[in-house]
Amino acid sequence: MGEVNTFIQSVPLNYFIILSSVLFCLGVLGVLLRKNAIVILGCVELMLNSVNLLLAAFSAYKGNSDGQLLVFFIMVVAAAEVAVGLAIIAMLYRNTRSVDVSIFNKLRG
Repeated sequence: MGEVNTFIQSVPLNYFIILSSVLFCLGVLGVLLRKNAIVILGCVELMLNSVNLLLAAFSAYKGNSDGQLLVFFIMVVAAAEVAVGLAIIAMLYRNTRSVDVSIFNKLRG
């Protein structure tokens, strides 16, 4: 485990921050611009993973495992989010034969 921390600490922290920010912005753009529900779920996962990358990098630089423990809990929440999201998408597809999220406007009643 020490070899991994040494490798992570050899890369400047600014690189992790920039990479995580770019990934998060790509995820936000995907959620805002796309209409396919599966792509939107993928973009939400991308945002969560960018936060996980940053937490793991900060944890390695600080030398404690608190950030890595938080990453584990975020991954559990992300798995639950995917399960619920895919169930909603499956019901949407069963009723409308489409995964376009603009159809949700028709459900307002």
